[in-house]
Amino acid sequence: MIQNKTTERKKSTLEKLKRMNKALHHQEPDRIPISDFFWGSFIDRWRKDLGLQDDADPYYYYDFDWIVTVPNMDPHIKPFEILKENDQEVIVKTGFEAVIRKKFDFPMPEFLSWDTDTIEKLEVFEFDNPYDKRRYFSAGDNQIAGVGDGFSRNSPPWIETVKSLRPDFAVYGSIIECSECLTRLIGQGNTLLWIGMYPEQLGKVINRIGQFYLDCAKAQIQAANGLLDGFVIWGDVAYRNGMLFSPDYWREYFKPWVKAISDYCHENDLNVIYHGCGKVNEIFNDFIEMGIDAYNPLEAKADMDVVELRKKFGHKIGFCGNSNIQIWETGDKELIRKEVLRKLNAAKGGGYIFQSDHSVSSGVSGQTYDYIVRLVKENGHYPLDLGEFDVEI
Repeated sequence: MIQNKTTERKKSTLEKLKRMNKALHHQEPDRIPISDFFWGSFIDRWRKDLGLQDDADPYYYYDFDWIVTVPNMDPHIKPFEILKENDQEVIVKTGFEAVIRKKFDFPMPEFLSWDTDTIEKLEVFEFDNPYDKRRYFSAGDNQIAGVGDGFSRNSPPWIETVKSLRPDFAVYGSIIECSECLTRLIGQGNTLLWIGMYPEQLGKVINRIGQFYLDCAKAQIQAANGLLDGFVIWGDVAYRNGMLFSPDYWREYFKPWVKAISDYCHENDLNVIYHGCGKVNEIFNDFIEMGIDAYNPLEAKADMDVVELRKKFGHKIGFCGNSNIQIWETGDKELIRKEVLRKLNAAKGGGYIFQSDHSVSSGVSGQTYDYIVRLVKENGHYPLDLGEFDVEI
């Protein structure tokens, strides 16, 4: 929803940027920053539950601190090929050369097939130019923005989205990294299988993918020309119980490209938040070593606990997220109050941004989410006074 036609920033937005930067540099701002990621189905429910207008937006309604933008990261810049469409579902082929079914009543899409279904095809796969201006300056279809918990076509030009949000929020760019690309390009099953069967061959392809997305990140930052305030790197390499594959393999082939993107962002004075799902304990020190400013989402259901992480790692890295969405979904105010206020202990000395432990689902009522935001805004001012929920860090 475009609210402004100018990139001139409000005084309150400059305060948000200051708040985010102080938190990510492990200083205590005026209060704990807050934002989140939302399912489209949650937003629909939230509007109905709170009796809001059809175009109400939680970012504006709650005056959140930061927001993430997504350019076209598809390997091939092309319109969706519609293979089937009716009132219940749509099946499309995207610029990842993947066929995806989106059932409108289901929260997430289903991958049906991938054109790149052998290691030989992957080895010769060609990527479109990462510096192609259409990725940043033109409207069009792209998989990450268009096929997710919702379905949309002809996403607006990325740079116009950045400009429209900049007056009101700290605006972050974003890029996927090698593991996320492989999941979309060949599927998670093939990725894990080929790591075992063709480790060196796949490693060479990972290096090509890494270079492509490093160049996409550079092109995005250059296209923004100073309009970005930070950067998110997306990459899932773990699940509920641990890593999806060997930490040593990740360190050899995936880590160098995460570091290269992070380093380029830092060279351009952009803070970096890494988003990776699952239990990443085995490689958490690597993110500290790379200089990542904050880790997100810290899934509680994967036994990640931001208070314990703060005790273990101190202020070597920042944290973003970890409030247990499964507790939010209960609607039990006492459980929610305990969950939310206990996690705010991680914000002592700065270094914490409040969010859910992944994204806000339609299982959370509008009233519950409203209560959570008020809890954080009322209790997240410095110096923190968490009363019975105070934990010694």
